[in-house]
Amino acid sequence: MIRSLYFPKDGNLQTDLNIEEFRTALQDPDGLLWVDFEATPPEDDEPILRDVFGFHPLAIDDALQESHVPKIDDWVEYIYIVLHAIAFDKSEGGRLDTLELDVFLGKNYMVTHHDQPIAAIERVWDISHRDERQLLNGSDHLLYRLSDEVVASYMPVVEEIDDAIDQTEDQVFDRPTPETLEHIFMLKRATLHLRRIIGPQREVLNKLARDDYPVIDSRARIYFRDVYDHLVRLHDITESIRDLVGGALDTYLSVINNRMNEIMKTLTIITTLFMPISFVAGFFGMNFFAPVIPMSVWTRLPAFMIMLIITIVTPAIMFLWVRRRGWWG
Repeated sequence: MIRSLYFPKDGNLQTDLNIEEFRTALQDPDGLLWVDFEATPPEDDEPILRDVFGFHPLAIDDALQESHVPKIDDWVEYIYIVLHAIAFDKSEGGRLDTLELDVFLGKNYMVTHHDQPIAAIERVWDISHRDERQLLNGSDHLLYRLSDEVVASYMPVVEEIDDAIDQTEDQVFDRPTPETLEHIFMLKRATLHLRRIIGPQREVLNKLARDDYPVIDSRARIYFRDVYDHLVRLHDITESIRDLVGGALDTYLSVINNRMNEIMKTLTIITTLFMPISFVAGFFGMNFFAPVIPMSVWTRLPAFMIMLIITIVTPAIMFLWVRRRGWWG
């Protein structure tokens, strides 16, 4: 889907322009053209980007064929920016996906390209239709609104990850299972992925706020500095979340080890209690020497009762001794 909006000098917003109208809008230095490519075939996008907007083939190839971490390239007449939106799927145990957004920014236009729907673009697009004042300050201010919405969408994802960590910690203390460990590792991968995205994106906003780009007015840099500050705070929060995930993993291992120790302790006590019985049964069950006199007395009821008493009393004595030593419970 290719959609567009054009805000000319006279203030009459136009939408869904054709290619020839793109050329006309680009000739208006006081207007603002925004063209959005969403999930369109590269063979349809490339002629427009090359012939209408005149972008360099390397920049077009970066946008249509390759995936990049957040970055910014200065092509003098325009800049090429890669931003990343994120989506967190809690139903799959904590899967974090990144949605790449390619942006070409010129003096009087902005071109966006993405393969999946991005909520931040939809919000800015709707605001631009409802409130045309958003388009009065030029393309650099429109880029600020878009980058601010992309960064703002990070916070709900961070909160969802934090809630998922809390639920995992409850499972760890309640009844941990191998699925709990798998969930912890998925959250760990999600936080590492988030950290790898926020770091480069923070540098992109830092360059927009401090470097001198011809297509960005110096008065607009303070807005990008505000977005940069948000990313700095997000980076710090991400570090704290990573520590929480590491703590949840350590707690899981401690709980499992404690449970294993309790199991081994119980089995050891049981073995200790039955050890005297095994000794008595083994000693009197040996047949190394044949009796030289009749021993029918050993097969009568009194002998059986004596052995039964010994068999019962001996573990009881051992149990009382273990309790006294403090080895039980």
